[in-house]
Amino acid sequence: MKERLSVVFIEKGELDVLDGALVVVDVTGIRTQIPVGGIACVMLEPGTRVSHRAAALAARVGTLLVWVGEAGVRLYSSGQPGGARADRLLYQARLALDDNLRLKVVRKMYAIRFGEEPPARRSVEQLRGIEGARVRRSYQLLAQKYGVKWSGRDYDQHDWDASDIANRCLSAATSCLYGVTEAAVLAAGYAPAVGFIHTGKPLSFVYDVADVYKFETVVPVAFKVASAPVGNVERAVRLACRDVFRQTRLLERIIPDIETMLAAGEISPPAAPDDAVGPAIPNPESVGDAGHRS
Repeated sequence: MKERLSVVFIEKGELDVLDGALVVVDVTGIRTQIPVGGIACVMLEPGTRVSHRAAALAARVGTLLVWVGEAGVRLYSSGQPGGARADRLLYQARLALDDNLRLKVVRKMYAIRFGEEPPARRSVEQLRGIEGARVRRSYQLLAQKYGVKWSGRDYDQHDWDASDIANRCLSAATSCLYGVTEAAVLAAGYAPAVGFIHTGKPLSFVYDVADVYKFETVVPVAFKVASAPVGNVERAVRLACRDVFRQTRLLERIIPDIETMLAAGEISPPAAPDDAVGPAIPNPESVGDAGHRS
């Protein structure tokens, strides 16, 4: 995962496999090769068609395909390369179902996100309220820093153009973050729906993990683009997100940080069965010692 590109958006083309490689064919017949094995997440926008062979190839190499709406703000469907591993899923579920263990994990998420220990003797609901207040204040401070008019987080998934520039930029930016985070969660063998802070959504755990990095990465990018919008702001946001993911080495950090968050529950994960399916994106076997590259 850490060696991959973060996210690629594709629109208005047919995704297929030719000569063993993933390609996008546009209406004029021009083929653009996509290095699918080196990408964490491919976001498919309106106007794309995907062949069975393309979806199968993406699954084999552990690349997440996500079907999204305009600018990536609506999630219609997604693949699941590798799928959840039973041992990891049982471990995650046990932590989420026990109130005491869940609180420990939430407190660790809070500590990693804000760089300080959360207040003592607070429930998950109380910590969620504290987090919400800090998030709203962070939005206000970033809006002031970049000189962006800000009246709060407000957008309509069914009417994209009704949102102001700042909210459109934020939606486009967070969709990039959610895509690469979901790819990492699946690659590690966990279930996107089993969350700790967020609950009841198909991507609750993805939102939990992504929120740890949101204000370090994509939110400042969104306000910066919104402060001087030129041309296609959604595309500008995506390019800026790609750069910030690389600068912050995000893909190197997500899976180790997930393990650190869950380890706060202080229980041992169950041993994997002998016939367990391996990781979705396994580390290649090295021919040398630890000082040599594969």
